[in-house]
Amino acid sequence: MKAIPVRHYGRWVSAVVAIGLFVALVVAFSNGNVRWATVPEKLFDPSILSGLGNTVIISVASMALGLVLGVVFAVMRLSKNPVTSTIAWLYIWFFRGTPVYVQLLIWFNLALIFPILNLGFYKDEMTQVMTPFLAALLGLGLNEGAYMAEIVRAGIQSVDEGQTEASHALGMKQTQTMRRVVLPQAMRVIVPPTGNEFINMLKTSSLVVAVQYADLLRAAQDIAATSFAVMEMFFVASIWYLALTSVFSVGQYYLERHYARGALRSLPPTPLQKIKANLASFSNRPSQGA
Repeated sequence: MKAIPVRHYGRWVSAVVAIGLFVALVVAFSNGNVRWATVPEKLFDPSILSGLGNTVIISVASMALGLVLGVVFAVMRLSKNPVTSTIAWLYIWFFRGTPVYVQLLIWFNLALIFPILNLGFYKDEMTQVMTPFLAALLGLGLNEGAYMAEIVRAGIQSVDEGQTEASHALGMKQTQTMRRVVLPQAMRVIVPPTGNEFINMLKTSSLVVAVQYADLLRAAQDIAATSFAVMEMFFVASIWYLALTSVFSVGQYYLERHYARGALRSLPPTPLQKIKANLASFSNRPSQGA
């Protein structure tokens, strides 16, 4: 009996339609009023590269702050102490319930409420303390901490309670159990959404233009204001954002693979391993035929 493969005509039709729409989009933009030569010309402009570096710095710093706050408030949220659990719930409720753009503006304009910052041991004008970098760090980091708290809490709750009971039976304290037993096992659940949050942070960092932080988008807007190449500079910024998210997506893949070692019997091959295997199979075919 000869098996005849099923013909999927719908796949071919959808592929042709998708390719046709893509070609039409490319033709429309190529014929539009866009100075395409400006894009590669400004892609490595010193101002753009400086803004790119600032974007990476504020994204990494904000994510680090959010991760630390997330772990702290996740543990507080799971605490049996009603005071600490309520404080953690209020923190998560407030920062998840208000837009990050509004939070950035509040930090940046805090001098309208407190003109002078007086901590007893330190006193200065709030406008000197609340720099664009600090306003961006607090606005992004505190907001991210609320989301990370829920991610970490879900990861902690995914660990079987028997692990905690066994560690207590061995004489470990609560903090030792959390640090040595629970959190290492919870990382398998925490890492994937954390990677997604960081990639989202790279894009959300563009909002810091509201607090006059010299990030990638701010640099593109400054060049656009003097060269009148508005759309071209937006394309330049988009290219760099795509490059950043692509690079960190690769890092996220290998980080997830690292923490999945204890959960899977055999790890799936990486893209490079698949390519090497395919090349090896092609190179071995002639020798087998001979």
